[in-house]
Amino acid sequence: MKGIILHGGHGTRLRPLTHTGPKQLLRIANKPMSCYALEDLIRAGVTDIAILVGHVFPERVKEFYGDGSKFGAKITYIYQDKPGGIAQAIRICRDFIDNDKKFVVYLGDNILKGGINRYVSRFTESNSDAIILLCRVKHPSRFGIATIRGNNIVKIAEKPKSPQSNLAIIGIYLLTAAIFDIIDNLKPSWRDELEITEALQELMASGRKIEYDYVSSWWKDTGTPEDILDANRFILDDLNTEVHGIVEEEDSLQGRVVIGKNTKISKGCIIRGPTIIGENCNIDSTVYVGPFTSIGNNVHIRHGEVENSIIMDNCKIDIQARVVDSLVASGSKITDKPNFYPKGHRFLLGERSQVIL
Repeated sequence: MKGIILHGGHGTRLRPLTHTGPKQLLRIANKPMSCYALEDLIRAGVTDIAILVGHVFPERVKEFYGDGSKFGAKITYIYQDKPGGIAQAIRICRDFIDNDKKFVVYLGDNILKGGINRYVSRFTESNSDAIILLCRVKHPSRFGIATIRGNNIVKIAEKPKSPQSNLAIIGIYLLTAAIFDIIDNLKPSWRDELEITEALQELMASGRKIEYDYVSSWWKDTGTPEDILDANRFILDDLNTEVHGIVEEEDSLQGRVVIGKNTKISKGCIIRGPTIIGENCNIDSTVYVGPFTSIGNNVHIRHGEVENSIIMDNCKIDIQARVVDSLVASGSKITDKPNFYPKGHRFLLGERSQVIL
């Protein structure tokens, strides 16, 4: 069985973070979000994987993942000229799938706790042409929705104005090559896209068998800054303490904390977990790092407080204030003027930004 990770899209809701790279490479708990998809596929035994890249800095994707050997996979890159919907993206990968009867499509901005092993095993043994994964959501009109009666899917619709259920179809699809002929006959939707929900509906209407399964734990579609912070909290909540750096005072670490190699936690600071701090960082003595914070590599925090935030690589923070609920991209600096009155701030900073308070 082969796998496809969809790594395209503009990421408009995440600007300015996506002005300098694809959204799927944004770090969550110090790991690119699409890396969770790759690891899920590999753990499920799917190691021959295509990554579909768009025009938003595809070289960065190739630079990070390479040929896949360092992850235990074989990676092929397929270029998508412009976004045209999930079904169109799948069709572009037709030659890669070739005569393989079954394959898995995983959206690179989706994160699922618990992986996909049991779904892949079920699909391997099944005679169905698709398995879709469903999750109950609060706002079903934002998603593709499946309506179930008894044990059968009776309807699949894309972002319905009046949803008949709250079962969202998450961005992981187990399919057979039968889907390609269906997609070939699709017409663009009002969004000028080939919709995967319409393809699935047509697959079902043609007499093909579609099964479903429920997501047993949490799932996040990380399309907004708030979604990314939510996913960061969910992942950090499963953290186990690991200390590979220098901690001058044991009392500095409270709760479950991961400290990377060559990182120095100075005496007098407080790191309250769950929190992860990468390699080659310096956290100085007056600093407070609160729960659900991810700090990347080569970060220096001289003064200030950081909580429920993601601070990516090569950043510097030196303020008499609090950074809360923030996403700060690589190479950014946040400093303030002397005698600045402290208060909380929220930031959404693209790469190499500089803020002086």
